[in-house]
Amino acid sequence: MNSKKMVELMKEKLRNEPFTYHYDRKKDTLRIEDPNVDKGVTISIPSSIAKWEEKKEKALEEFVYYIKESLHAMKENHELSGKEKRIFPVIRSTSFPIETSDGIPLIYDEHTAETRIFYALDLGKTYRLIDKDLFEKEQWSHQHLREMALFNLRSLETVIKEDHVAGNDFYFIRSNDGYDASRILNESLLQQFQKKITGDMVVAVPHQDVLIIADIQNETGYDVLAQLTMSFFASGRVPITALSFIYENNELEPIFILAHNRKKQD
Repeated sequence: MNSKKMVELMKEKLRNEPFTYHYDRKKDTLRIEDPNVDKGVTISIPSSIAKWEEKKEKALEEFVYYIKESLHAMKENHELSGKEKRIFPVIRSTSFPIETSDGIPLIYDEHTAETRIFYALDLGKTYRLIDKDLFEKEQWSHQHLREMALFNLRSLETVIKEDHVAGNDFYFIRSNDGYDASRILNESLLQQFQKKITGDMVVAVPHQDVLIIADIQNETGYDVLAQLTMSFFASGRVPITALSFIYENNELEPIFILAHNRKKQD
């Protein structure tokens, strides 16, 4: 499967929709817009191909559903007042745009050298990132928005699966609610894990829909984690970072993991 074929498949699946398409060959992304609202979504083609190779037709169905729901949500007028319990933080890479396609600044906080925290209004099947225009209607403080979002995040159910390889423990948080990576912001969750972890506590958010927490006891554990994060990063609908983070003293420090060697980032 190459990029041209994937773009053609997506267009074919959306042939009955009034969308326009722009393929950026340099960035290998497909921009899909609804001309009725002059807004759209941008899809990473390499990530789409990786997910297609894993799930085939089901992957295409998931992308089409995401595209339709996202563009439908953009047609609606939204407000935050009365919807406070539906506001959540979302983790994105530092390369993620900090403004909408219309040039409106998005509300965000710095997080790590690899990640930023944006804020979203949950719409049920999708969500809308909160921009300056939407935020300023409420006359809230930035701190109020952040505290509200983090409180709502802590209220979400957390589904954890475990795997054990060569004496290393891996915990996968995949609740499939759109906020799995965001759970890296749940300090009480991280501290609970820290109490039972006996080796190095390493955390990863390769894409939006997974948080990996690992109890690393040996070099094999680092190798396995590196392979896991790269695989997840390549196949995620919204990739974040293939780097992992050491969690020490309530702080996250990005690290590079090389085969049989780990080197902390300067």
